[in-house]
Amino acid sequence: MEKITFQKNENETVEYYVLEQTRVSGVNYLLVSDVEKGDGEALILKETSGEEEKESGYTDGLSEEEIQAVLPIFENLLDDVDFI
Repeated sequence: MEKITFQKNENETVEYYVLEQTRVSGVNYLLVSDVEKGDGEALILKETSGEEEKESGYTDGLSEEEIQAVLPIFENLLDDVDFI
């Protein structure tokens, strides 16, 4: 499982394991977790960077509508994962 580092701000980084990724309406989404296996906190991240940018940018600030559209896709991709 791939582990990636995100720069939260100038002084803070966080690392997440990428559980799955999908593309909806031309937008990339990542499902990430703070643990590789077992129970952990999962986040859906939306790519905010453009194709011409060298580094990808992501946000966890999704609208309720986006979450409701993307969450079932991740549930179907990951049969062995339960979302609460």
